[in-house]
Amino acid sequence: MTALTRRIAPLTLVSLALAGCGSSPSGDKGAATSKPGAAPVETVQQIASERPGFEPGAIYDRDARSVVTVVSIFPGSGLGDLLGGGGGGGGGGAQEGLGSGFVISESGEIATNAHVITNGKGSSTQRAKEVYVKFGDGNQVPAKIVGADPNEDVGLIKIDPKDLNLKALPLGSSTGLVVGSPVAAIGSPFGEGGSLSVGVISAINRSIDSLTNFSISGAIQTDAAINHGNSGGPLVDAQGRVIGINSQIQSTGGGGEGVGFSVPIDGVKRSLEQLRSSGKATYAYLGVSSTPIYPQLATHFKLPVTHGAWLQTLTPGGPAERAGLKGGHGRERFQVTAYATGGDIITKFDGHDLRREEDLSTLVAAKRPGDEATLEIYRDGKKREVKMKLGTRPSTAPKR
Repeated sequence: MTALTRRIAPLTLVSLALAGCGSSPSGDKGAATSKPGAAPVETVQQIASERPGFEPGAIYDRDARSVVTVVSIFPGSGLGDLLGGGGGGGGGGAQEGLGSGFVISESGEIATNAHVITNGKGSSTQRAKEVYVKFGDGNQVPAKIVGADPNEDVGLIKIDPKDLNLKALPLGSSTGLVVGSPVAAIGSPFGEGGSLSVGVISAINRSIDSLTNFSISGAIQTDAAINHGNSGGPLVDAQGRVIGINSQIQSTGGGGEGVGFSVPIDGVKRSLEQLRSSGKATYAYLGVSSTPIYPQLATHFKLPVTHGAWLQTLTPGGPAERAGLKGGHGRERFQVTAYATGGDIITKFDGHDLRREEDLSTLVAAKRPGDEATLEIYRDGKKREVKMKLGTRPSTAPKR
């Protein structure tokens, strides 16, 4: 039985990276499938007819020229690799890859995923030594890496806009998204630039892994086809506004199976702002692992509240421990999960109720390192208030 895996849907690894071919030296299944035929067109028409005002063709005509193929050459690659002599399968360990990106300013800024322009995770992250951008009109130009944010999986690169007719895609908002709303994804699956797929928002407020093993909260799930090479491309709404960056797929076989995930654009905006100013992004840090409370859990453990974040463990020496918060101890199983009992319960963060599983991480992510925060907690059945100073998120999530 094949295990269900969630994969960063990243680059399509290629041996002729600069030529933009879709072959894969790593043997990715499905990379050599046939060209799209009539079925995708029928799907577009069906969704368009079911969603008045959603016109995928018009979105494509307006936005496709702002979506690019991003070619990354990583350390270890040489001239022979670029000419098809190595491609990552030889002893040199060369890696070239294709991802997607989109223009966000007429000055030449292009947004993509961090994993499109870097290799590795956490402190071992390695940047590509060369990056090239290929437009649908045939132009192909070098780009420089402005910065990469492994925590939000956001990358920012820049090209010289001279002689290029650049058009920035409008950035929308990932706040207030509605499940069932139509969306379109544009990118370069398997190196096939300028590809359009359409679908709907399947779910919101998903949690997906980052390149640091911390979670990216608020992710958008969609059934719009996302495959290897789509990473870094935009997910747009019916008005053509970017609401997310396509990043990951969940699959049993490595291909797109209608479960794709996009990094929410509100988080992307915060990341891009920091990358522009300093080339890196930092995040506030609480230093806890917690589990959400639901009514049956509260009843079983005789908890004083039916919502909140129940602290399980604290990072030794972290901000929460320094502020006097307490984690749980021992393990007791309820239903399918073992819980550490006796820990504090955070019910409010700076006055905001914690109702959903991702609320705590979302609220902390909106802060900056060094900011003050006020927590409402319950300890031994009694409510109290804790004021604390948030720390800086480490490069890799501590092991629990």
